[in-house]
Amino acid sequence: MRFALLLFILIPVVELSVLIKVGSQIGSLTTIALVFLTAIIGITLIRRQGFETHRSAQEKMRRGELPASEMAEGVMLAFAGVCLLIPGFVTDAIGALLLISPLRKAVAAKVSLDFLRSRMNMRAAWSTRDSQGHYTREDIIEGEYRSETEKKDHIEKK
Repeated sequence: MRFALLLFILIPVVELSVLIKVGSQIGSLTTIALVFLTAIIGITLIRRQGFETHRSAQEKMRRGELPASEMAEGVMLAFAGVCLLIPGFVTDAIGALLLISPLRKAVAAKVSLDFLRSRMNMRAAWSTRDSQGHYTREDIIEGEYRSETEKKDHIEKK
């Protein structure tokens, strides 16, 4: 929570200082035009790459595979879109890095692999944690199973 608050305060300060420096070098109108241009180009690229990621995820689902890396890429593209819409050059640089397809694919594959690995190592669903955080097992109730078709075989026809 404190980290988010720090970022919420720090990012605008950094963006403003960079915008002031760039504006003093190339002029304020040119700086504003560059901010709008990066937003327009970035959103166009995100739409195109988002459609490609969506198509790839659908293809994996048709084959019966889990589109984990495509989902991670989609989240990264959404974050890149937010970064490109925030006025400033620092967030534009972060968004532009996320638009580099090989870099994004590598990060998404790593994130999805780590996520799947952590999910596979989870304890069984009937394991719970006690008040100290240790895993405990609840009572297992045993029972018998009887098919409903057995009852239908004994019905007499009149």
